[in-house]
Amino acid sequence: MSHHSRNLLKFGGLVAVTFVLGLLFAGVLDIPRSSLAQDPGQGGRGTTITRVSAPTIPDARPLADLSEAFAAVAEAVRPSVVFVESERPARRSATTGRQVIPPGFEPFFQQPEGNQSRGQVERSSGSGFLVSAEGYILTNHHVIEGATEVMVRLLDGRSFPAEVVGSDPDTDVGVLKISAPALNPAALGSSDAVRVGEWVLAIGNPLGNSLTFSVTQGIVSAKGRGLDPLNRSNLDIQDFIQTDAAINRGNSGGPLVNVRGEVIGINSAIASETGFYAGYAFAVPIDLARAVMNQIITMGHVERTAMGVFVRTATPEDALYLGLDSIAGVKIDNFSTDDSPAKRAGLRAGDVITMVDGTPVKYVAQLQQVVGFRTPGETVRVAVARDEGVREFSVRLVGVDADSTRAHQPEKSASEEVPPPVDPETDNALGVAVEPITDAVIRERSLPRGTRGLLVKSVASRVSAAAHLCPVVGCARNGRLPDIITEIEGKPVRTEADYRAALAAGGRNGVLTVTVVTPLPANAEQQPSRIERIRLVVPE
Repeated sequence: MSHHSRNLLKFGGLVAVTFVLGLLFAGVLDIPRSSLAQDPGQGGRGTTITRVSAPTIPDARPLADLSEAFAAVAEAVRPSVVFVESERPARRSATTGRQVIPPGFEPFFQQPEGNQSRGQVERSSGSGFLVSAEGYILTNHHVIEGATEVMVRLLDGRSFPAEVVGSDPDTDVGVLKISAPALNPAALGSSDAVRVGEWVLAIGNPLGNSLTFSVTQGIVSAKGRGLDPLNRSNLDIQDFIQTDAAINRGNSGGPLVNVRGEVIGINSAIASETGFYAGYAFAVPIDLARAVMNQIITMGHVERTAMGVFVRTATPEDALYLGLDSIAGVKIDNFSTDDSPAKRAGLRAGDVITMVDGTPVKYVAQLQQVVGFRTPGETVRVAVARDEGVREFSVRLVGVDADSTRAHQPEKSASEEVPPPVDPETDNALGVAVEPITDAVIRERSLPRGTRGLLVKSVASRVSAAAHLCPVVGCARNGRLPDIITEIEGKPVRTEADYRAALAAGGRNGVLTVTVVTPLPANAEQQPSRIERIRLVVPE
């Protein structure tokens, strides 16, 4: 073997010995056998990745502060929220009886039907929130309606039986009470001070027991919303706060909270074709709920007072006719009785109520709240606008029997839903063709006996009257009797000559005051009337 060959052999042996020693050394020190680039889930043990610090984004600080604020509000208010489970005798339908939320929405605030009825008991759930350390809880009437047993669960897991103190179907407000230590009542804010666009949180128990104490976020979308349920009475107060915070069935009765942690409303209803949140939710304003709650707690029931008027929110035509600076106020259509307190005080049909005791009144629900929770016999100062100017009257309020108020209220015509027929007789200042009411017309149109006035035969297209009057054809298609004009500018009209003379006299500021009756075959003795102010047709 040559010298060169021996040197190569020695070098190879040295390399082999070095490799073996390296393996032994690595085993003793437990050196990882994979690189840092490997996925630790692919067999690596103890692999660490250098932590990357959050980027510094000064412009994002307001968002971080807002996020912290939402979290802080939720943390402060959630302990006040409760999960309400109720039992009641099984009913044939969840919509049996008088509805207190918009038609079609009732199933969206109860558990799925398969979980409701077990034998003779119907079970449902909803939300509520503590309002006092004594254990009083605010919720919705429809959450506890007819309940024979109610259980309440708190955020900390404790459960207590609850007493139904009382509830009011006209405002959808209910009050419960539990006896328990260490309760966390929520702070009640002012719904009157709420502004459209404010951030709000909705807290409750959507979809039953699965998603309890959930928090959603949105803004106040609108105020003073009316949802017009079926079978409404004169005592219904439709003054909902609209929000886009996500609300689903089970949220009913939970609080709508502002960023100061104050409750501004009770979540009550949603507008949806599917039964799940679709962007529109509604809450009972807390100022209204507080007034109802106080009466329920102190008296065990709700007492209401009234002026004895049928009213609607004023229209642009009302404002134009009376020369109002803004389209706001409540128009008197009629009086509940001939002995109505408002009528005795000197108010007239067609007056627009603008203030009560110095408080501006812009729409019907505001008037209802201003006068509805006073003491019977109390006197209020009512300012009205009429064609003579602004007048003020003292009206003595009377107590209201709820059963006596569930009667028809004058409603605005829906004739615009049906295209009006073409009629050459509509070529007049009102754009309305009329027909004197004779005994033959009463029989032909199935009108109540004793009906007097001018039947609205047809209304021209694209005139103001089309939004106020329901003609023969339009009403027939909508399943209603046609409107009847009984007075124009306070003067009775019975013949076409009366009609032409009234139109020739004109109105005020291009607007005419028309008294209209919508006949009710089932109530022929008392035909409710309403006041419509209609713009006159401007010749081209």
